[in-house]
Amino acid sequence: MRLKMALLGYARVSTSHQKLTHQIMELKSAGVREDRIFTDMMTGATDEREGLQRLLARAEKDDVIICTKMDRLGRNTADMIHVVDTCYKKGIAIRFLENGLSTEGTMGKMVIQILAAVAEAERERILERTNGGRIAALAAGVKFGRKIHPRTPAALTLILQGEAVNSVTDKTGISRATYFRLKRKIKNDAKN
Repeated sequence: MRLKMALLGYARVSTSHQKLTHQIMELKSAGVREDRIFTDMMTGATDEREGLQRLLARAEKDDVIICTKMDRLGRNTADMIHVVDTCYKKGIAIRFLENGLSTEGTMGKMVIQILAAVAEAERERILERTNGGRIAALAAGVKFGRKIHPRTPAALTLILQGEAVNSVTDKTGISRATYFRLKRKIKNDAKN
């Protein structure tokens, strides 16, 4: 049984041209041992951050993860909040050195709730922009959905003429899956 919490650190830079040195120095100054600092040298835009995954696997209840800045932890606000919330539910606190925010103690729950509200507002703004863009694109005549392959009209003609699957795929080069999808479309269109 472990008697004492551990201080763990996380540092990330977006490109191999940047250096982790400054972040690592800050983490050490905050009391994190070098062998407990987890790092990634890649964009935060991916979930495949090996250092972060190792950190989250290592962290246990009552541990504290220290990060220099909030944007180092996640690829966006929602992702960062997801990591913070996951840790909070496991009893793992997170401290951000830049702004002094922490999920520890009585204020920790309030910090999580505020961050969750920010994430929800961000998701709603993204949804509004996406829907606005779709409406504008539709008004401009943009067609959504699967693009029609140049061979589709020829394949449809052959299917309507009653040609067998092998004949249609050989003559047009479409796949068997496409043949059956087109055949179902013809059948459904005939019903409507």
